[in-house]
Amino acid sequence: MDMELPIEIRRFKEIREEQGATQAEFASLLGVKTSTADIERGRTKLSGSVVMELLKQFSINPLWLFGESNQKRLPLHRVDTMPKVISLNSEENENIVMVNQKAAAGYPHNVQDVDWYRQLPAFDMPLPQFRNATYRGFQIEGDSMLPNFRPDEWVLAKAVPSISDANDHRVYVVVMYDSVVVKKLHKLADPSRVRLISFNDEYPAFEVNVAEIQELWQVNSKLTFNLDANSDNGILRELQASMQELKNKINSLNK
Repeated sequence: MDMELPIEIRRFKEIREEQGATQAEFASLLGVKTSTADIERGRTKLSGSVVMELLKQFSINPLWLFGESNQKRLPLHRVDTMPKVISLNSEENENIVMVNQKAAAGYPHNVQDVDWYRQLPAFDMPLPQFRNATYRGFQIEGDSMLPNFRPDEWVLAKAVPSISDANDHRVYVVVMYDSVVVKKLHKLADPSRVRLISFNDEYPAFEVNVAEIQELWQVNSKLTFNLDANSDNGILRELQASMQELKNKINSLNK
């Protein structure tokens, strides 16, 4: 009977039994209502929040849980943040998958779903800057990263293996178990946590556990479709007018 269940359900039950916990006790640990019985019967899918708790509390490797790795547990604070799925073109070269705002809402729960990725647009960027690494595009939502990144713009980002490979104060796409955010990253003295910072001062910085991060992408370029050909000229004219006004005032004082 158990062998007919998905591997992640069987391994979930295995973890509970290792802990010597009842279904009710394990549910309490993981923040699941009442009991884990429905999960173990295959009636309820494992949510991203449950997978996160398994990682945080028991160092369970999400890839092992879903049958994609033989490594059951991850070393503390060395969470693998590389992409779980990549897209290849007809020549077996990696494509850049584009994740729009709508897709980003479901991204955390579909990071290992190959069929889900096939629904997303993907393309090959024939530039040397996008070779020898995995890249992904994400669409900006909201105004928390103004003025550097505007709503609806796209960022192109390079996959980062782990938090230890990230650089302070660079901008990253951070894929957690419940959301996708674009933020500046700052490491803390406590290696189990990082601070995520917005450019827009109206949004306060916040801290997250490293174990909550599924994937990490370093932003190195962006696509914008809001260029105003006259904006720079207008600003320049205003600046020139202000300078001339100041010059006139100085000249009048010297007379």
